[in-house]
Amino acid sequence: MNMCRYFLCFAVFSFIGWAYESLYYTIQQRKWVNSGFLNTCFCPIYGIGAMLDLILLGWIENTYVLFIAGMFITSVLEYFVSWLLESLFHQRWWDYTNWPVNIHGRVCVMAGAAFGALTVLLIRFIAPFTFRLIDNLGVIPLQIVTVVIASIMFADTVLSAKNVDTSKLWYVEKQSEMFAGLFENSSSEIVKRIRNSFRR
Repeated sequence: MNMCRYFLCFAVFSFIGWAYESLYYTIQQRKWVNSGFLNTCFCPIYGIGAMLDLILLGWIENTYVLFIAGMFITSVLEYFVSWLLESLFHQRWWDYTNWPVNIHGRVCVMAGAAFGALTVLLIRFIAPFTFRLIDNLGVIPLQIVTVVIASIMFADTVLSAKNVDTSKLWYVEKQSEMFAGLFENSSSEIVKRIRNSFRR
């Protein structure tokens, strides 16, 4: 029963990650974006990251320490998954190349900070609420829901790996171009202000 419980938590966190990312890109690009490697409404990297956070960081009480630790754990995972997907499929599913303070375009400080904040929200609020909901399910419903979701995710993973659709990643390039101009202009403005301050 514990396996079903933990798998459903993984699925819920994967769905929340998909919803968060798809909504972010949809608002940014003003066009519907189905984010992630899979074609259904799951981003497994978020589910894996959330479960790692719970297992490795769930004991941390200090919010600031939890934020930093969450930022580190999720950034390491994000870097590894970015490298793995690019090695297997020769394509990036996200790109921070034009963001400030990034490492090989795979991770950056701004995204890491967002994931650190999400780690705090996850452990303090989202995970306890999710576990309570799942624990309210009866044994049979729990098993049925687990089998159905696991079957969907497995089938989607196989089909997505067999037929990688890189055309769906148009938003990655668009975002990269947008932030290149944004941060370039911002940096230029900051440099100008610093220079002007020394001239006074």
